[in-house]
Amino acid sequence: MIADPPLREFAQLTGGPDDRVDLARAALAIARWEYPTLEVDAYVERLDGLARCVDGPRRSTDPLGRLHRLREYLFVEQGFAGNREDYYDPRNSFLNDVLDRRQGNPITLSLVLMEVGKRLGLAVEGIGLPGHFIAGARFGDSQILLDPFNAGGLLTPEACEKLVGRALGRKVALKPEHFAAVTRRQFLARMLANLKGIYWQREAWDRVVGVIDRLLVLDPKAAGEWRDRGLAWTNLGEIRRGLVDWERYLTEFPNAADHDAVQGRLRKARQKLAQLN
Repeated sequence: MIADPPLREFAQLTGGPDDRVDLARAALAIARWEYPTLEVDAYVERLDGLARCVDGPRRSTDPLGRLHRLREYLFVEQGFAGNREDYYDPRNSFLNDVLDRRQGNPITLSLVLMEVGKRLGLAVEGIGLPGHFIAGARFGDSQILLDPFNAGGLLTPEACEKLVGRALGRKVALKPEHFAAVTRRQFLARMLANLKGIYWQREAWDRVVGVIDRLLVLDPKAAGEWRDRGLAWTNLGEIRRGLVDWERYLTEFPNAADHDAVQGRLRKARQKLAQLN
């Protein structure tokens, strides 16, 4: 039984079959960790309201026309946009903040597009390109690629290669598998990975621990998360907790490339703990 209520809520929302995971509510459960009094239902209603406003008095019978109307409404009329001035602001990763501020990062803006699109009967998927997240609207066997961070602009595969190349600083040749839709758990894991990177850079180790707790809910076999949480715990002065995570990492993933390095850290941490005692 998970003792922490926000973490328990997140585990409950993501514990069933992947196709039953409610992305919006799961994303808002992540936000409730930062904002304990956040009213999830109110923000779900905000998404419902956006869809109603896109629709207007009469829904278009043309799905493609509905998609373009959705793009116009969100990115022109409502002004949803990528936060270029402060890309690494943690608020860009919290869905409530994105809906309030109409600013976000590629994945949370994709989430808004996907969730409002779903309410309009559109199949909008998340696509995790290397270094950049986009969305894809599915129409039968065809797919329209969209860049929610850049005003929902239409993309070609060639344009995607340029986007990824700029993000990674090198030329990249994308393959068809790069354009496959991510699962819902993969989507949430990428959201959390963004937050982890932000907090890691800020050395906000308590926040790093909270993010990794959620990543391990999604995938308990994510080896690197056990290792990284051990480091975060030790940086917080919680050496015993760090030892537990590192011991689990070394036991369950004995063939890890950095096995010897982590074993060295473990040895030093034990020595430090012995000195404290």
